[in-house]
Amino acid sequence: MIFFIVFITVFCLAVPAYVYAGYPLLLIILSKVIPARVIDRRDITPRVSMIISCYNEVEVIEKKIHNCLDLRYSKDNIEFIFVSDGSDDGTDEIINAYLDDRIKLVRQEGRLGKTSGLNLAMPSVSGEIVVFSDANAMYQADAIEKLVRNFHDPGIGYVVGAALYTDRDASAAAENESSYWDYEIYIKKMESSLHSVVGGDGAIYAIRKALYEPLDAKDINDFVNPLQIIAKGYRGVFDEQARCYEETAGSFEKEGARKERIVNRSIRGLMKVRQVMNPFKTGLFSLQVISHKLLRWLVPYFLIVAALGSVYLSAQDIHLFQFAVAAMILFFSLALIGYMNSENGRASMLVTIPYYFILVNVFSMKGVWRYLLGETQVTWNSARAAGVAGQGSGKAKIAMFSLIVIAVLAIRLYLDLFT
Repeated sequence: MIFFIVFITVFCLAVPAYVYAGYPLLLIILSKVIPARVIDRRDITPRVSMIISCYNEVEVIEKKIHNCLDLRYSKDNIEFIFVSDGSDDGTDEIINAYLDDRIKLVRQEGRLGKTSGLNLAMPSVSGEIVVFSDANAMYQADAIEKLVRNFHDPGIGYVVGAALYTDRDASAAAENESSYWDYEIYIKKMESSLHSVVGGDGAIYAIRKALYEPLDAKDINDFVNPLQIIAKGYRGVFDEQARCYEETAGSFEKEGARKERIVNRSIRGLMKVRQVMNPFKTGLFSLQVISHKLLRWLVPYFLIVAALGSVYLSAQDIHLFQFAVAAMILFFSLALIGYMNSENGRASMLVTIPYYFILVNVFSMKGVWRYLLGETQVTWNSARAAGVAGQGSGKAKIAMFSLIVIAVLAIRLYLDLFT
């Protein structure tokens, strides 16, 4: 019995270690062994349609329009379709003032969600290549050129650009999210060279129009659609030189809530296109999507089992797991300090990283749990416009959770060592 509990506990500790450290290391090793897949890039100018999803974007929409018009791409070969999901703050009125042959507005009534808006807009698209963007994502002047050049290769079905953050120094939350995104970009580059980048990016990614399939309103388009393209036998690549710039959510709570929504919809999407996890169908990509996405979403559940197992085994006087419990106490203590300093723009990464890790995994766990209950969040609110209501209660729950865990682990460790 003890052997079985040890095995399960060690396994559940190993999975998170693999997800965050082992998988990137495996990609590095594979990139040394497997030759990088060549992309036949050429400067081409096919007809492009950019679809910009909007909901109450009055603060940024005019800037986005000017950003579109300033892009360095053949003016006769590009159009901009703004899809408004029932905006009621004046966003549509601003877009209407700029309407011409290149700028169009598609209004969707009733807050049906981003994916329904894209389904509504696609029949009016005239481009061979469709670029998807958000209203707050400001493109570098040559971003479209960089995206499109990849489609000269007939085997490429979608291209993902690099969305970079401009407010890294604005807050501890922004600094942590930016650092995490640097880590993600590194993984995307290696995945792309070996097979395909896993998923798109709602701020900047492009597909061949012919490969778009109408999606269910509950689907997260920038994940499900790329998976469908992979299932058709195409590749998806990451082009770091195709860049746009945006701001982070700005706070730990907003970032956590965004993660919950993304995980909730993405795990549903992966189950819908589960054939991409079949190595006999998609080869190396199956390992990539399982390691990068599925296992990462399940990390909090593995950690809970590992924590329970460690506490039990520490009570059996197994010193290794007593050290593990002590490490958990230290980690949660640092996270609690990070929580207490989360409003400090320059809080130490020593305490904000543990807090960010726990926060993101708590929200990830909620996202998976809501999926298992059959719940899916279809609509979204701009993180910039979202109010602070409810943030205090959310942070209080995280703090209380950390305090309870620290107390339980500390009591258990005291009983193990001194009784």
